[in-house]
Amino acid sequence: MKTLIIAEKPDMGRTIAAVLEPKAQNKRTYLEGERHIITWAIGHLVSLAEPDRYDSRYKRWNEADLPIIPERFKLWPNPRTNDQLKTIGELAKRCNKLVNACDAGREGQLIFHLIKQYLKLSQPVDRLWISDLTPETIRKGFDSLRSDADYENLTKAARSRSEADWLVGMNASRAFTIRHKTLLSVGRVQTPVLALLYDRHKEITAFNSETYFVVQATFAQSDMVYKGIWQGDRITQQEKAETLAAKVKGKPARIISYETNETKEYPFRLYDLTLLQREANGRYGYPAKKTLDIAQSLYEKHKVITYPRTSSNYVTEENIPVMGNVLNMLQHTQAYGQLANGADRSRVHKGNKAVCNPAKVEDHHAILPTPKKPGTLSTEEQNIYDMIVRRFLSHYYPPARYNNHEVITEVEGEQFKTRAKEQLDPGWRVVLAGHDQQESGKGKGKKKKDEQAEDQDDDLMETDRPFSVNPQDPVKCKDAKALEKATQPPKPYTEGTLLKAMESAGKSIEDDELREAMKQTGLGTPATRAATIERLKQVGYIKPSGKRLDITTKGCAAIELIRGAGVELLASPEMTGRWEQRLHQISKGEASDEQFMQKVKQFAEMIVGKVRLQPKAEASLFGETDDGRSAKGRGKASGSKSRGAGAGAGTAVATGSGRSRSTTAAAEPKVKKERVATKSRAKAAPTGQQTAASPNTPEVIAICPRPGCGGRIVEGKRGFGCMRFKEGCSFVIWKEQYGKTVTAAMAKSLITRGETRKLSFKREDGQATSGKLVLADPSSGKVVLQEMG
Repeated sequence: MKTLIIAEKPDMGRTIAAVLEPKAQNKRTYLEGERHIITWAIGHLVSLAEPDRYDSRYKRWNEADLPIIPERFKLWPNPRTNDQLKTIGELAKRCNKLVNACDAGREGQLIFHLIKQYLKLSQPVDRLWISDLTPETIRKGFDSLRSDADYENLTKAARSRSEADWLVGMNASRAFTIRHKTLLSVGRVQTPVLALLYDRHKEITAFNSETYFVVQATFAQSDMVYKGIWQGDRITQQEKAETLAAKVKGKPARIISYETNETKEYPFRLYDLTLLQREANGRYGYPAKKTLDIAQSLYEKHKVITYPRTSSNYVTEENIPVMGNVLNMLQHTQAYGQLANGADRSRVHKGNKAVCNPAKVEDHHAILPTPKKPGTLSTEEQNIYDMIVRRFLSHYYPPARYNNHEVITEVEGEQFKTRAKEQLDPGWRVVLAGHDQQESGKGKGKKKKDEQAEDQDDDLMETDRPFSVNPQDPVKCKDAKALEKATQPPKPYTEGTLLKAMESAGKSIEDDELREAMKQTGLGTPATRAATIERLKQVGYIKPSGKRLDITTKGCAAIELIRGAGVELLASPEMTGRWEQRLHQISKGEASDEQFMQKVKQFAEMIVGKVRLQPKAEASLFGETDDGRSAKGRGKASGSKSRGAGAGAGTAVATGSGRSRSTTAAAEPKVKKERVATKSRAKAAPTGQQTAASPNTPEVIAICPRPGCGGRIVEGKRGFGCMRFKEGCSFVIWKEQYGKTVTAAMAKSLITRGETRKLSFKREDGQATSGKLVLADPSSGKVVLQEMG
């Protein structure tokens, strides 16, 4: 009998067949040779079943049915690829051995084992674990196959991730949707990412720009002309700045300090997927998903780059000889021949930790070109390939060398600072071919311009011409002028900067172990981050505006409701940190998958319980889409089914792997038709600090009661919030409380006295009652109703 090899994608299967069975017969959905049959999975052929597959009553979304916690998870085939699944089942009957040739990683392990479980395959399984699809690597991989049982712990971690995401996403999405009568998708990864966008939106909305002035002087010494910035406290009055400029203009000056030092700038690290996506977005405007698709094509179809879904920026010792072969190939290309011939091979070796660092390579090494010479590539494929090749070549060149000059010039008792960066040797930067790669942020000593402190006004002068002054020679201030400046709000996220934020999420977590656990993962994985961003677009939480990503009214409302329900952990990277920490331990055999799943089930129950007690939101809170339709419908598939809160939130696309898209549509929730808000209201930002961004100074209601804060509470569109939220204060009193609208006077009373006067209320059963609103938590602004009969 033969061996059945199951690859993850068709291109990968055909490439393996070309190496192992070059004379194999092409049967369209598989290839058959003398000893092997090679077929493929086309991604997720099998997924966790939707709730209605357990019980038909789950087709209707009812609060009484929550939480949904299966005793044993059921599987369901993807109807679009069911024929391929049947093909695998039929082929397996003819084979006595299987090879798992899906992508080498946790998700590839899951894809194979869900197929194996659903089809009840009992044959022994070997595991192929490779990082590129060159013939040499494929042969070596099949020569060193290991039993799939050696990866049992990784399989347990993969299953746990998938099932845990289902439990949290499915239950949280249904709970919030049912409670607030609009489709709200919630997920372990997508919700913290949405919270990043929400918090940045709040910062921008509440930002008050301040005008200030900088005095810039132009100095001359012999034939050397340079500029300097006045050193002193920030000037906020134009008259003062102009007086200072007039004071020094045309006057003799002297150099009181001159320092120079030579520095080296080393090549940026090799690409991982997230870094490649970030730079492609900054340079070409490609969305993250597009870059991933292009890279996947270069890997599977053209075989000119190694496995792209990697989180590593380094290689192992085994990769060094192959990198030499890549260099040989590039020497014979028109585009890169000259650069490859100028490369210094001695710079890339196992002792160069900037390139070869096995300790920082887990499943896959950094993205590299392969020794295969590229054929015809599309423009977009060429752009991505070019980025990868040039990053590769840069490590065969010496560091760039600079002289850094700092001059302090004094005139009329006033001091001006000049900073100049003089290039001595471009080194590896000759490889860039005019591309400005400062956006990578991976070079030593390199700082992104948009991350420089806003008050650093001594503009750095970069030059490849000699810069030289003599401290002993006289200087003259030829000119001086007052320049008007304004403080700038934080920049809105682009896909590139959001990817970076996802990658570094968790750095602010105080728990050392959790912070370390997230160091290698952040929010999502390199392979899933693009899908997470796409998911947020699909459900109407965010929308692209040029390169910028804007959060919608519905997106803001979702975060406020999640945080307001008392399940803030859902919107925090901390939960992902805890999960990834435990999943990593499970994959290493250091923790129990059963204990992990038991705690996840308890968490899902807690979410449902908290949401059940939350006051129902007004329909107008969710605003309106740009085309005038209710935001409720965003994220639905066509027809009467909805993937938004069911399939999307509970399966990989929203919360976990991001590599599959559930095609089993969840039944649409039976919710009342929400009111459509007016356009003017839909455009209003839903934060409690919106007034702070208006041209008029907001009226201060009171001083923030949060311990240690001392900020000012101001009125916004939907609440009374602290203006120091940028420093971390989350205090806000929402205007809608227990059917009452909180006025400014009531908010002031709550803050200063801890309660309002006696008011009349209506219970949910329609009965009248009286009571007071009481400030239950001065740190958050949570308000409770104290009934008085």
